[in-house]
Amino acid sequence: MKKNLFKAVFLGMLAFASCTDLTENAYDQMLTDDFYNNRNEVLSAVLRPYTHANAWVTPSGQDGWWRPAELSGDQLAWPTKGRHGEDGGKWKRLHYHTWTVDEGGLNNAWRLMYWGMGLCNDPIENLEARESADMGISDEEKAAFIAELKLLRAFHYLKLMDLFGNIPIVTQVGIPAQPETRPRAEVFNFIESEILENVNQAPVLSRGMMGRMSQAGAYAMLVELYLNAEVWTGTPRWDDCIAAANKLINSEAGGQNGTMELDPNIIDQFKNTNDLSKEVIMSIAYDYTTANFQPSWPGEFFHFKQREIYGGARNGNNGIVLIPGVYTTYSDQDLRKSEWLLEGTQYNFATGAVVTGSEEYNERPLVFVDNIRRNSVNETSSTMSDGEENSGVRFNKYKLGNQLVGHDGTPIDLNYNNNDWNIYRLTWIYFAKAEAIIRQNGGTANQEAVDLINTCRKRAFAEADWAANAYTPATLTLDELLAERGREFIFEGFRRNDLIRFGKFTSESWWDHQASQATRSLFPIPQQQIDMNPNLQQNPGYN
Repeated sequence: MKKNLFKAVFLGMLAFASCTDLTENAYDQMLTDDFYNNRNEVLSAVLRPYTHANAWVTPSGQDGWWRPAELSGDQLAWPTKGRHGEDGGKWKRLHYHTWTVDEGGLNNAWRLMYWGMGLCNDPIENLEARESADMGISDEEKAAFIAELKLLRAFHYLKLMDLFGNIPIVTQVGIPAQPETRPRAEVFNFIESEILENVNQAPVLSRGMMGRMSQAGAYAMLVELYLNAEVWTGTPRWDDCIAAANKLINSEAGGQNGTMELDPNIIDQFKNTNDLSKEVIMSIAYDYTTANFQPSWPGEFFHFKQREIYGGARNGNNGIVLIPGVYTTYSDQDLRKSEWLLEGTQYNFATGAVVTGSEEYNERPLVFVDNIRRNSVNETSSTMSDGEENSGVRFNKYKLGNQLVGHDGTPIDLNYNNNDWNIYRLTWIYFAKAEAIIRQNGGTANQEAVDLINTCRKRAFAEADWAANAYTPATLTLDELLAERGREFIFEGFRRNDLIRFGKFTSESWWDHQASQATRSLFPIPQQQIDMNPNLQQNPGYN
């Protein structure tokens, strides 16, 4: 129904072990010699890393890239709520920047991402070693598949570099067996060269390439590289950031639904038909309707009784919430506040009755509040240890839809549970270009930068409210740009990265989090990996 891609993806999922089996060796994903005999087998191998990416790049219920990228920042947290969520203190250590070198979660993130990189290396090697005709594909298809996989491998390295900085570069399965740590600037140069060498060989973004790496995804990676180049290499690359952004803004790399352009509202990019969005550049694509492949994020965000609220089949672990005060950074006129966030008394979708809690608020109304404290017993302490089941404003950015008829007559949603998870979208590119312009201009916004941000922001306000909420060159300061980035890209994985680039990740305090050591802008190389590979060198501040 949704995408032909998913038939092939689902075959790929059946052909390989599940991503939830973390006993696999990250450097040792081998395929048999009698594979790659036809186009379906080739496509299955090419698509396998995408199903794996669901595990590490999205809030999937696993310790991949997303959790440390967001839960170490100033917007989201997973506080202990009554008898739930302590989890050995792992969420508190992320929040307080007190993680250790032997964090199991960081080790799992490393392993998942290097495993995914191995799932790219293996088909690259196999495709390069075989003749096109023997695989039932053309020379052009072979070149495109290899380019796509090399770009996807570069994406893995980009996110590994984001978290850990100094990492090994491995382009062959198991060779070398114990790779050495490379400096972050060298990893940056490797990623850049891989993208530049392969972008023109990869397909342009189209509906057939939905959920896959394309020329558009490659340019989005370049935007991210160049936006962070000063942090990652010591040398700013603002002109290059702008040039890569223009490739996407001008729709020179294709679009998943015709010409790439901003969606007209703040909903189309996230709803369960967001495969029809015109601004999504790269996503983890799901098709629950025909392939039974569903988003994993409800487990991270949903309450124990969320199915009553949405009229669907999915509950969650009542985990991640907004840090107190983030909700109030949105003005009441801002439609993102009401559309993307869930606050207040909750009602049963099917009956209209008030939903009651199951823990501290058992048989009492479930009301999500903008604080984290034990209100049920009138306590005023507010820390990561003081939550209850209703603590914190909730995620509502992606809406699954409903499987039941609503109490107001809302019909069953035939696209239930089909939301794709966005990795890059055009709005992010607009913001990146605007920031590059401002930084080029000594930290002062010009009209071009203001217009880029206002074009995106205007969608979040009714026409009658817009004039009072539009930016001007005087009001769009760097601090305000960071705040607006937080409002626009909440839950999307960029907050830690943004705070580091704006010089606030380790120097600032928020809620009950105090400023941390500057070396905490990098996570440690997991001790478990160093124990297995003595050629890995620990990051500064962790020895």
